[in-house]
Amino acid sequence: MAGPHLQQPSFLLATLKADCVNKPFAQRCHDLRTVIEELPAKELHGIFPWLVESIFGSLDGIIIGWNLLCLQGRTNPTEYSVALDFLDPSGPMMKLVYKLQAEEYRYDFPVSYLPGPVKASIQEQVLPECSLYHNKVQFPSSGGLGLNLVLNPFEYYMFYFAISLITQKNTSATHHVSPSNSAYFILVDTYLKCFLPTEGSVLPPPPLNPGGAIPSPTPRSPAVPFTSYGMHHTSLLKRHIAHQPSLNADPASQEIWRSETLLQIFVEMWLHHYSLEMYQKMQSPHVKLEVLHYRLSISSKHHGSPAQSSYQALHAYQESFNPTEEHVLVVRLLVKHLHAFSNSLKPEPLSPSAHSHTASPLEEFKRVVIPRFVRQKLYIFLQHCFGHWPLDASFRAVLEMWLSYLQPWRYAPEKPPQSTEHLPHSVSEKWATFIQENLLMYTKLFAGFLNRALRTDLVSPKNAFMVFRVAKVFAQPNLAEMILKGEQLFLQPELVIPHRQHRLFLTPTFGGAFFSSWPPTTADASFKVKNHVYSLEGQDFQYKQMFGTEVRNLVLKLAQLICQAQQTAKSISDHSAETMASQSFFSWFRFTPSEMNGSYTGNDLDEIGQDSIKKTDEYLEKALEYLCQIFKLNGAQLTQMIKNCETAQDKNGKNQLPDCIESEDGLILTPLGRYQIINGLRRFEVKYQGDTELQPIRSYENATLVRLLFRLSSVLNAKFADQMDVLCSREDFVGRLCRYHLTKPHLIKKTRCSPMVKDRTSQNWGPRISLRFLASYRTLIFLLMIYFSASWFNIGPVGCTFIILIGYFLYATIMTFFSERWKPHEH
Repeated sequence: MAGPHLQQPSFLLATLKADCVNKPFAQRCHDLRTVIEELPAKELHGIFPWLVESIFGSLDGIIIGWNLLCLQGRTNPTEYSVALDFLDPSGPMMKLVYKLQAEEYRYDFPVSYLPGPVKASIQEQVLPECSLYHNKVQFPSSGGLGLNLVLNPFEYYMFYFAISLITQKNTSATHHVSPSNSAYFILVDTYLKCFLPTEGSVLPPPPLNPGGAIPSPTPRSPAVPFTSYGMHHTSLLKRHIAHQPSLNADPASQEIWRSETLLQIFVEMWLHHYSLEMYQKMQSPHVKLEVLHYRLSISSKHHGSPAQSSYQALHAYQESFNPTEEHVLVVRLLVKHLHAFSNSLKPEPLSPSAHSHTASPLEEFKRVVIPRFVRQKLYIFLQHCFGHWPLDASFRAVLEMWLSYLQPWRYAPEKPPQSTEHLPHSVSEKWATFIQENLLMYTKLFAGFLNRALRTDLVSPKNAFMVFRVAKVFAQPNLAEMILKGEQLFLQPELVIPHRQHRLFLTPTFGGAFFSSWPPTTADASFKVKNHVYSLEGQDFQYKQMFGTEVRNLVLKLAQLICQAQQTAKSISDHSAETMASQSFFSWFRFTPSEMNGSYTGNDLDEIGQDSIKKTDEYLEKALEYLCQIFKLNGAQLTQMIKNCETAQDKNGKNQLPDCIESEDGLILTPLGRYQIINGLRRFEVKYQGDTELQPIRSYENATLVRLLFRLSSVLNAKFADQMDVLCSREDFVGRLCRYHLTKPHLIKKTRCSPMVKDRTSQNWGPRISLRFLASYRTLIFLLMIYFSASWFNIGPVGCTFIILIGYFLYATIMTFFSERWKPHEH
């Protein structure tokens, strides 16, 4: 690109757009690297928004961009490595960001593409509590299209990067790729390790020209006033960066500013998705009253651009949000890294005064990163997933994200000693504070999982494994005891507090006076647990104990369902074994296939195999054992429950019907019967009840031969119907032989084939010839093998046919003597 310093921004942008069409991907990135390094920030400012959109796609999802969610090294190794190198924290794109940051450029981001709760509250002129939005909302001038956020280059880049996980989800769903191997997933991991390091400090920005300054965003006066929504959280290190004059003046505060901004953007874009009612529920009554007074005051004063009413904002927010599996996997990556980041906090000094002087901003950030920035939004996000995710095996991604958050000790720098006996390690007492301050994450979500598990088919190996995983995690030694202690702290009675304030505005400093009759540590711990619960669920929340009667009854129901699923898996395994045993070499060549009148006994385990059935049984057995450990279930009660399940399974044999009631129209399923069918516990025996000659053509039959042989059989039956009826009515050996070969449908016993059919009257078609068996591929292959074998012995087709007829006549004669009472054959 000749003479880059002489090019105008519009010409440069047109040239780069043309290169996107004419040049390969690697060459375009190389040219962009050259442009970024050689051109000044003034010329790069004009191409920055287009470049960000061309990489991450447009906010409306129309422009895909580089499609980082589907870009993998296995399928596109060159583009994969080039993209990662270009977007690396030390790569050309971040150098462009820092170069523009030094010149204090700002870019508009539409509020309409923010998460629903944030968008709705800003449109109601209520500023969200997150400091990320403070001093950034710009109301449009006359003729403007809408509200915008005024962002610096780093914020603008990270907003687009984070939101592309949401906007580009439809494109990634059409490709069969592994989300954890995509370029996007790798970049998220890279950015987290760079800006939230577990060891050392954040890498400083690359050196720029002397004099480059990067002051923090200056306050802007919005066109209309805003009131704060919730607590007035300021930036963690506002005292460090409020008047930051230079990029390198205070490296510690500069690194923590980037770290905090990155985390807030990730949390807001990925987790802040739920109903507006839930968002308002988390706010205090005091603030809601303040907001109400504010709205009433501006409704009469503001005439230029009236605020949206609550109904209009809520109506505009009515959009469903269904996170994808890729979304959940990225959030799990964030959770795991935040645990590792928080656990890398250095031990506190013994002297409090020493702590105040020596603790770095990064160490302070590690201390509050999860409770202040993540806990609340992650809890609501998990609740949303638990309530709206389909009841299938894809819920495993949500489950693992939840379990990762519940086990911060897995990401601690000190690893527990390895035991040769492979026994589960006891959870250390030092995690009791985390468990107490995240009590609802353990208890309420566990109850939510129980409700999901009771509605799933536990015979499926994947569903059984999820129950096993949850039970195994909660059965870790000492974990249940610490959860129980947290519940006891929450249920401790509190003294009557005059002039009661909302929990959100109380601080631990008040606790010493209000709980003076208790030990200080107990009062403080109880206050923290209550503060956690009420801040997430509100003052009117009715807490249900995890070890209380209601949840315990759900556990007993799950234990009963596990026993039933074990018996169902066992019966399916026995049925599969019987089927395999019956399908011997000679039975495969039978003239009459068993499928012609067989019942459907389908289950997903039939196609998985015996190994998966054994795994299902192992998962369920271990899950039941863990549940007994957690809730101290009575062994005798459990044994009786298993016996009851076995008795119910054996009652009336394997073909026990689902629970039904008799009516004038026949059998009607009860709610219990529907539950039994959905979970595969019982089923109706489904059989073809019509004319066997008119059955649908099967996959093992030749369609042309079926039609031709049906016509031939119809002609023969119409011509010789009277003669066949006379022969079958004889009582001698000839009559018995004809009855064995010719069909007598009225001898078939009646079966209950549907819950809505009380009785089915069998139709007698009379004796007839059925040649359909000759259209079976098995029969044809069998005959070809006989003719081929006979040719080795110099036996011609005619002679071979005669031998087959003689052999079958001898077989039919023998069977006639022993099978007079058997069900007639149809050939």
